[in-house]
Amino acid sequence: MRIYEQLFIVRPDATQEEIDSFLEQITGVISGAGGNVRKLEKWGVRKLAYPVEKRHEGYYVLLEYGSAPDVVKEIERRFRVSDLVLKYLTVRIDERLKWLEKRKRLRERRAQQKPAAQAAAVPGEPVAQE
Repeated sequence: MRIYEQLFIVRPDATQEEIDSFLEQITGVISGAGGNVRKLEKWGVRKLAYPVEKRHEGYYVLLEYGSAPDVVKEIERRFRVSDLVLKYLTVRIDERLKWLEKRKRLRERRAQQKPAAQAAAVPGEPVAQE
């Protein structure tokens, strides 16, 4: 199962009920295919960087989920067909998460080795001679 992050912009004049029912539909597609929704954030209405379909604002939604690649195709198809969605972007983030975890483990390993090396030679203290 791969992990995806999907940011999409909904029409700003859409009602909250329309947005919620659309999100229920999308999360239903994900869970129906054996995936799981990890995070769902509604950012609200924000100004767009440039006009999209003659609109200057949009309702932003961030969705992070784990699923098979064919589920992404189905969700993007629904985004294209839906009149609610102005724009969307899908990014696969599981490889990035693996890389970050590897970097974190390396950092922890170095941190464990450093105190041992520092304790052996503390600067400013005379070295004991026998």
